[in-house]
Amino acid sequence: MGENRTDLRWGVERRLEFIEFRLFWEGHVNRGDLMDMFGISVQQASTDLNRYLGLAPDNMSYDKSAKAYVRGSDFTPLFLKPDASRYLAQLRSVADSILDRADAWIGSLPEFDAAPTPARGVDAGTLRMVIAAIRQAEAIEIKYQSLSRPEPRWRWIAPHAIGFDGFRWHARALCEIDQAFKDFVLSRITETRGTRPRTCDPADDTAWHEHVVLEIGPHPDLSETQQKVIALDYGMRAGKAKIKVRGAFLHYALKRLGLDTDPAARLPQDQQIILLNTEVLKIAYPLERQREGA
Repeated sequence: MGENRTDLRWGVERRLEFIEFRLFWEGHVNRGDLMDMFGISVQQASTDLNRYLGLAPDNMSYDKSAKAYVRGSDFTPLFLKPDASRYLAQLRSVADSILDRADAWIGSLPEFDAAPTPARGVDAGTLRMVIAAIRQAEAIEIKYQSLSRPEPRWRWIAPHAIGFDGFRWHARALCEIDQAFKDFVLSRITETRGTRPRTCDPADDTAWHEHVVLEIGPHPDLSETQQKVIALDYGMRAGKAKIKVRGAFLHYALKRLGLDTDPAARLPQDQQIILLNTEVLKIAYPLERQREGA
């Protein structure tokens, strides 16, 4: 009886997915690719390639001159769902030095670069303390520099989550001074000291647990063809795209999309999109008080 996908161990399936990734994106794969990526022997690499060929015989054939398997004309992915976002995310991770070049599944990197983002100085010890407090359901005393005050001050916070607004990492926590759930920029925590059991319930942070759906569409003052290309850019259907956002992140999402100001203040070619369900703005701005020194 022939082998099928359900018979495969995770490590084997991972290597077969890699074979398919290389075939889809680069058109070829060989034993050396598998050996370099997974540190396996020549024999194991040959076994994996033969196993893949047995499972998907139409997906590749051996080219003696290239000494590699090449993508077949009837290639149909078996293990991989081709995803442009995944490919581009690897490029971005390499550019940001998050992923080492040798660990990327992309064999031949195209020429690329990314607009630099300033590195945020999050202290590893601080992050460890905050994460430990979240895991152990504790409150933690921090010295925090808010932009609403000229000097830092000590305060107790009870963190229950970590969040990223697209530029900065935050601790989502109850501020025991204000008795409100707020965002604390991790890089603005200058010191930490004691911990104690938290007394609040994270379920009470409604802005974190509730979601809002933003409906965006092309700017109406763009030409018809311009509106069509914007619709493609944002994956819109029937002239709109829906973006699900946590209530706690609503302000950040609006700001990143350029929807936190009057669209008329910018040229249509610069604004590009508009918010269709503007009633969500009534939710966004009361949440401003939950952004501590952001």
